[in-house]
Amino acid sequence: MKKKRIVAGVVLLCVAGLGAYAATDGEARSRIADAAVRLGFAQPGEPSSFGGYVEADYVMVGSTIGGTLARLDVRRGDRVAEGASLFVLDDTSERAARDEAKAKLAQADALHTDLLSGKRPPEIAAVEAQLRQAQAAYRSAESDYDRQVKLRQSGVVAVKSLDEARAQRDSDRARIAELEAQLRVARLPGREDAIRAAESAAGAARAALEQAEWRLAQKRGAAPADAVVIDTLYRPGEMVPAGMPVVKLLPPANVKVRFFVPETMLARVGVGDKVSIGCDGCGAPTPATVTFVSPAAEYTPPVIYSRERRARLVYMVEARPDSHAVALRVGQPADVTPARQ
Repeated sequence: MKKKRIVAGVVLLCVAGLGAYAATDGEARSRIADAAVRLGFAQPGEPSSFGGYVEADYVMVGSTIGGTLARLDVRRGDRVAEGASLFVLDDTSERAARDEAKAKLAQADALHTDLLSGKRPPEIAAVEAQLRQAQAAYRSAESDYDRQVKLRQSGVVAVKSLDEARAQRDSDRARIAELEAQLRVARLPGREDAIRAAESAAGAARAALEQAEWRLAQKRGAAPADAVVIDTLYRPGEMVPAGMPVVKLLPPANVKVRFFVPETMLARVGVGDKVSIGCDGCGAPTPATVTFVSPAAEYTPPVIYSRERRARLVYMVEARPDSHAVALRVGQPADVTPARQ
């Protein structure tokens, strides 16, 4: 009798499957499901929860610049706050480059300031003193010339003496004009081309300093958020290649649950939906929000799809707790219950 019952069940399932080709998708699933339930191969109704496991997005903290690990400030299991120091690589070379860049920037700024301010006050004072001396000499030459003019009118002196007095007066006048021009130039800033060149040099030195400070900062690892230290991947004294992580962190907000929804129920789960996460020993269920629904099926059998085999397809869905769930541990099995059924 048992053998006959199994044979009859197989025949009934085949009949239901053949009839599904002439029916809609919903009718096909209903016929197959009803046949399976009547034969005892399946339970009536759809599942109220889905199986899954706790997963996490780890944060790997390293350095874009390689170097010897000089100090490791954390251990596995430590809880660190945002900005806390995690590790320090040897930064002797970067410190020297930073100090050199600072000195070059100071030199460039000083040159730029010097070009803007003109000559120094003592140099200007020296030109002013020379100008006063030339003005005094001019006054003396002017008086001598006036006297020579009167004497020449009286016929006392020769024409040569008058010409010499006139030449000396004109020379002293030209000297005054020369020193006045020098004084104006001394008070002017440097040439525009020289000033622009100095500004460019100062900008380049400033950029070099920023680069040096950035490279120095890369030798220190800090926690990007409050997190738990999952692992440390190097020990002090070891060489850390550029780009390799030194500390593995898990921020509480990066914990998530992956669960799998049958193809027949996929339309009931969408991004933004609320779910409840339960696990062994977790106490009250943890509220969570669906953040991702995979567009591709998981565990697809390597055969051509048929209407009967679609019931074996499942889709991976991710949900993140709405608040920090201390009870959820990575790798722990979990049951996920949608808020809407």
